This record gives sequence, C-alpha cells and structure tokens, in this order.
Amino acid sequence: MDDVLRALIGSQQGLVARRQLTRHGIGWEHVDHQVRTGRWAERTPRVVSTVTGELTRSQREWLAVLHAGERSMLGGLTAAGRQGLTGWDRDAVTVYVDDELSFEPVNGVRFFRSRRPFDLLRHPRPGIPVCRLEPAVLLFAAYQTTPRPAHGAIAAVVQQRLTTPERMVEWVDLLRPLRWAKPFKRTLSDIAGGAHSGAELDVRRMCRRYGLPLPTGQRARFDRAGKRRWTDCEWDLPDDLTLVLEVEGGFHLDVRAAMADHRRARRIITRHRVVVRCSAYEVRHEAAELAADLVALGLPGRVPHTAA
Repeated sequence: MDDVLRALIGSQQGLVARRQLTRHGIGWEHVDHQVRTGRWAERTPRVVSTVTGELTRSQREWLAVLHAGERSMLGGLTAAGRQGLTGWDRDAVTVYVDDELSFEPVNGVRFFRSRRPFDLLRHPRPGIPVCRLEPAVLLFAAYQTTPRPAHGAIAAVVQQRLTTPERMVEWVDLLRPLRWAKPFKRTLSDIAGGAHSGAELDVRRMCRRYGLPLPTGQRARFDRAGKRRWTDCEWDLPDDLTLVLEVEGGFHLDVRAAMADHRRARRIITRHRVVVRCSAYEVRHEAAELAADLVALGLPGRVPHTAA
C-alpha cells in the first residue's frame, strides 16, 4: 500500500471503496485475502475497512457515501448534524444520490435520489461529501408528511444561528419547485420577526387563520423585583392596555415548577398589562377556542363559529 492510498484511507477514517483500491493497483483477490485473514473487514459488497469492530457514527457516514458512489453526499438531518445542528439526531444515515438505486441496500442508511444539480447542493468543504446546510434542511422538511417536524427543523437551524432566515428564503427559491414553499417562507418571515419557539410560530399561524393581529414576541419586561423577563406574545390594545399570552411548553408534572411560572406571570401584571396562559397543546389542537378567548379579552378578530 503506497503512502497516497494510506493517507486516503486515513482521511476516510479507515473506510475505503473497492473502486478506490483498484485505482491504486490493489485487486479484489488481495482485498479478499485481507478480509479472510481478519486484517480488514468487508462492510458492504462495495466497501471494506482496515479496522475491525463496531463502527463509530462518523465511520458509518463514510461507509454510506462510499457505498453509494462518488457522486453521493450526506443529506437531510445527517448533513445538518455534520454542520452543527443539535437536537435533531436520527439513527439512520441519509445519503443523496443522483443515479438509479441499482446497488445493494445498507442497514441503517436511507438513500434518496434527487434530480437537482448536485454541484449546487454540495458543500465545498473538504472531507466527507455533504450537502449544504440550507438545502439539506429544506429537502428534509419538504419530504415530511406532517408540518410540525418540517417547520420545527427550519426554525431550529435558524434559532441555533447556523444560518439566517434570508439565506433560507434564498434557497427556497433556488430549490423550486419545492413542496410547501409558501408555508416555509411564512415560517421564516415569522422567525425573522421575532418568534423564538415552535409554540410562538403556532400562535402566529392561529392569528392568520382567524384574522387576529400578529403579536410581538420576546418582549423584555421587568417584574416588580426588578428582574428582566421575556414574554412569549404581546398585543398592544386600545386604552393603553397590553394583552400578554404565555405559552407553556407542556403539562406540568412538577407542582413547584408550575407555581414558579404562575408567580412570574403575576409579577409582570400591572393595571395596563393583562397576562393569560395556555398550553402548547391548546395552541396546536384547540386554536379556535383559544382565539375566541383572546377576542373576548379585547383582541380584534373573527370569533370562530366552533368556539362561539
């Protein structure tokens, strides 16, 4: 094995495709001998490793792209994770390919064929071939069967400061035709306008649906103890009144945590500021009833017939 091939295998974390070995003058008989003697391990019919034992996550990703061919790249949440996205880990490795899937499947790898220009999608960074962050997330979102994980991933990649809403919107246009392009742009507009959580995005969708004004999100307030608090959603109403909606992320199993939330809410209430609370479940699944309650509190809008 020459130094060039040794360096190549090292850069691929011990994984190498048979085609790469052939280019360096190493035939299949030699490879099979190394496998039989236990020095190497056959990972797929197309890929072997010069290390034995269980592969790491990074090695599994190299295995996937080497098996799929030279034009392949990591895609979806796998590519996003490589570029810093956290909290969206998946066990399966996602790989984009641009040819017919005529090769053998690999356990734990999901292959997606795309006719989009791979030269546009591929990140120029050295190392493992990987899709650029923005198209990787948008293509993942476009293939979801329900909107929540789709919009959640788009929000997460911006909120973690890995990209910007403006950059994501540019890629929505570059990827045309893209499924759910218009809803994606609305979500990105909401994020640019200050929505910092999935619940806040849901509130804005509820407002559009029932003709309510869009709220101001994450407004800084000082409570009576002088501590800075950030409110979820606020509306400035006539007569110098402000309506505040605080969205709880889930059901409180800890009574002390619930009491602390209620205490914080009380301490930012004034004669001109009304604070009401709801759960994220209500925003997502009982939006009509919530909208009707907000209208009853003075928010202009159409009272849903189902909640009247």
